[in-house]
Amino acid sequence: MIQIIAIEREYGCGGSFIAAKLAERLGWRLMDRQITEEIARMAKVTPAAVERCERKLDPLFYRLAKVFWRGSYERSLPVEGLEAFDADRLVGLMQCVMEDTAAAGNCVIVSRGSPFFLRNRTDLLSVFLFAPRDYKVKFVAALGKSEKEARELVDTIDHERATFIKHYFHKEWPDRSLYHLMFNTVLGQELAITTILNLMDALNKKEASS
Repeated sequence: MIQIIAIEREYGCGGSFIAAKLAERLGWRLMDRQITEEIARMAKVTPAAVERCERKLDPLFYRLAKVFWRGSYERSLPVEGLEAFDADRLVGLMQCVMEDTAAAGNCVIVSRGSPFFLRNRTDLLSVFLFAPRDYKVKFVAALGKSEKEARELVDTIDHERATFIKHYFHKEWPDRSLYHLMFNTVLGQELAITTILNLMDALNKKEASS
């Protein structure tokens, strides 16, 4: 039975909002910024600390920091010990948090490499959400960004995510073989949620009858 839904998404396609509504509909835990907060708590770091110390950090760590903090909607988590925190440490903590989250079940996980970390689980439904560039730019701008900043975010953040996946999993992003469903969100958030729920129901019925 499906107990975990991993939502991977292109930046600006509305994936975080779809995941939140999906979790609410199911009555499941939403693991979005909560994952970032847990990693920050374990490592005793914050996005603010990353910004203050960015010139002391290796380029890979800085790219990863942007993936997790600028690339998501989380911007304020509490602090210290950054000197002992690098990209490899980040990935190690991510794996621990992902595995603990998945073990508890009944959760919707937003990205952060979750389809890769959890790819061997049989109770996982992996979804990739995408949208045309113009749609994503308008979506990000509607959240309060200037059009220039929205375009810059859309054009760079997914490249950073792809760099992360390539470095740690030696795969191209998105790796289509990992996903049960790929959905264009220009068709609408409600249709995306309904489609995911219908697929989950179909997979559960298939397992129950086998």
